[in-house]
Amino acid sequence: MSIYILGISAYYHDSAACVIKDGEIIAAAQEERFTRKKHDQNFPSNAIKYCLSEAGINSSDLEIVAFYDKPFLKFERILETYLAFAPKGLSSFLKAIPLWIKKKLWIKELIKEELNYSGTILFPEHHASHAASAFYASPYQDAAFLTMDGVGEWATTSYGIGNGNKMEMLADIKFPHSLGLLYSAITYYTGFRVNSGEYKVMGLAPYGEPKYKDLIYNHLIHVKEDGSFIMDMSYFNYSVGLTMTNQKFDDLFGGPPREPESELTQKEMDIARSVQEVTEEIVMKMAKHVRKTTKKKYLCLAGGVALNCVSNGKLLRSGLFDDIYIQPAAGDAGGALGCALIAWYQHLGNERNADGKNDFMKGAYLGPEFSNDEIKEYLDKKGYSYQKLEDKDLPEHIADLIADQKVIGWFQGRMEFGPRALGGRTIIGDSRSAETQKTINLKIKYRESFRPFAPSVREENISEYFDIDRPSPYMLLVADVHKDKQLKMTKEQEGYFGLKKLNIARSEIPAVTHVDYSARIQSVSKQTNPRYHEMLTKFNEKYGCAVVVNTSFNVRGEPIVCTPKDAYLCFMRTEMDYLILNNYLLKKEDQKPLDNDSDWMSEFDLD
Repeated sequence: MSIYILGISAYYHDSAACVIKDGEIIAAAQEERFTRKKHDQNFPSNAIKYCLSEAGINSSDLEIVAFYDKPFLKFERILETYLAFAPKGLSSFLKAIPLWIKKKLWIKELIKEELNYSGTILFPEHHASHAASAFYASPYQDAAFLTMDGVGEWATTSYGIGNGNKMEMLADIKFPHSLGLLYSAITYYTGFRVNSGEYKVMGLAPYGEPKYKDLIYNHLIHVKEDGSFIMDMSYFNYSVGLTMTNQKFDDLFGGPPREPESELTQKEMDIARSVQEVTEEIVMKMAKHVRKTTKKKYLCLAGGVALNCVSNGKLLRSGLFDDIYIQPAAGDAGGALGCALIAWYQHLGNERNADGKNDFMKGAYLGPEFSNDEIKEYLDKKGYSYQKLEDKDLPEHIADLIADQKVIGWFQGRMEFGPRALGGRTIIGDSRSAETQKTINLKIKYRESFRPFAPSVREENISEYFDIDRPSPYMLLVADVHKDKQLKMTKEQEGYFGLKKLNIARSEIPAVTHVDYSARIQSVSKQTNPRYHEMLTKFNEKYGCAVVVNTSFNVRGEPIVCTPKDAYLCFMRTEMDYLILNNYLLKKEDQKPLDNDSDWMSEFDLD
């Protein structure tokens, strides 16, 4: 009889659920995709319902339910922190404690009640769940792991080794000293939303110069050669306050935080560049120490900091490790997967055999999918105009539309698990057009113009276009566009500063080339996403380019779309030209305006 295990993460941000069957990952999804509330932290009832349905089971069929951290240990940290800083932070304390007393401390009872479940419930530590999500899902039988995030219970950074079905933690750094929270503090100060806007800081960094790097090292964080660090907490407010930084931090950087949505200045760009370089240098020191200490050839990464794909790319190119593996759901959502895998391998003691090549994530396509019949029923019921494309015709037809400078909502197969759209719920366009980035940012995503788009490239062609010698399936590695694809700037252009850099075409694929000639790459495999791969193949055959623009199928502040309804609404609320739902193609010009549509900008909190 098969053994089913449910993993759950909840109550911080990005709640999620995962089901594994006899060690195989069957389904995983974030709660936000169902509730349409970005980074939804509530108990993932909808995600659990989907995962159980995908597995074809009820809660009574579960052998184990695992939760991704230890609530009582986390509560201990919160109490001790408030006591250490008392009476400072009283208002924050009074706001936080009722929620803990009423709900967060009683997760075991809540799970039993929500699921009508009376079986075994496990509570691994937060960073163990992160580490397990990376190592157990990786292609490696024997590897080191490094986890970095804001904070779990106490740990903010940890490393150790994994071998077969066993993991061993070797060392950690404890709260309040946190690389993730340092980056989040800068995110807050530069006017972006914490736990959401960190990737904006990363994208903004190439527009600036590292003018504040010494300031950060001299005042905010002291780093040792092994990558361990201590932060000067007198500059921060996140331990017990309702903000990330304080007046002393403001004075250090010469003024108050930037107001959200206000104009970006060179100052924010320079601060972003500075904290990005500091982060990269600390990660590199940590990685060197891990390599020296563990002597392992491979490294697995997880935790929110592992989503910093620029840092990941530099770590890979350093050659410290033969290869690195980054969990595609590296943040808290991935904790649901990690704790389920801990239950299977550590608690139950099951054997693990990795082949050294293939991970266990199935391309991260672990969410809901919809059949052609379900989609047709939805379209017919609503009376929407559509054209059905045959399987053999669809890839070429879409390739032709892209070449004609059309922007297309691509909805195919299973939804991705993690923060990146990977060709399941994706907006695509022509990478060769210098106008594509501007068009998608301003007319479809309605977001800041400085933000770059990622390329989707056929796995077979990745080294032809980018300075990288291996696949990057999860959009978690940054590499430069290949030299022979780059366009040389004039002396005048080389002297540009700030956002003036934005409008210079830097390569033959300008829509996916950042201002520093880099790109956040997704390689597309025929094995994990054959339809997307075939479309890229046709685009390459007919138009001599194996790369398209890939950005997540959503508008600013909205979670990535999950259902055909979500996709159609997003399509109609933007200036997308076409929508392809499995085999059904919808043209914007043929659609009637939405009836009684709400203002999506008020519906979603802009991130």
